[in-house]
Amino acid sequence: MDFIIDPPNGVSPLQIGMSYEQALEAISAWGEPSVSGPYAHTSTVKIRVDHHSMDIVAHLEDAETVTAIELWRFENDAPEIRVLLDDVDVFRTPAREVLRQQSERGRTVDESDPESPEIPNLTLAFTRETGQDIPREKDGLPLYFTSVLVAGVDYF
Repeated sequence: MDFIIDPPNGVSPLQIGMSYEQALEAISAWGEPSVSGPYAHTSTVKIRVDHHSMDIVAHLEDAETVTAIELWRFENDAPEIRVLLDDVDVFRTPAREVLRQQSERGRTVDESDPESPEIPNLTLAFTRETGQDIPREKDGLPLYFTSVLVAGVDYF
């Protein structure tokens, strides 16, 4: 199964701008969703589903509309699952290669925080943060991304 990252629109069938009800229905295509929030300190609601080797989270920062979608890779990879950005699997291609290819496409890559680089004009953010025992670069950074977030146009 392929998950296609389509910034700033989302990850089909889950789309930025969907209502809570629409997001709940869309994310249900991948499993039984759970909902958290809002909490006393924030109005954010998260709709989450575990799907094979991933955690998929719809962020509704106003508790009503999807503002961002985040995909997290679990330690035990499922080979039948791919998360694609421009036909590149963001969880199986080395992180530096993913960013290099995006830069070659003329996209601005912000690596000021090497663990959490962003492509602001695509409203994409990645993370390499992990407690997992996984392959690492010489500088200690994980070789692969552990999450990707796609958001609406004005998110960053």
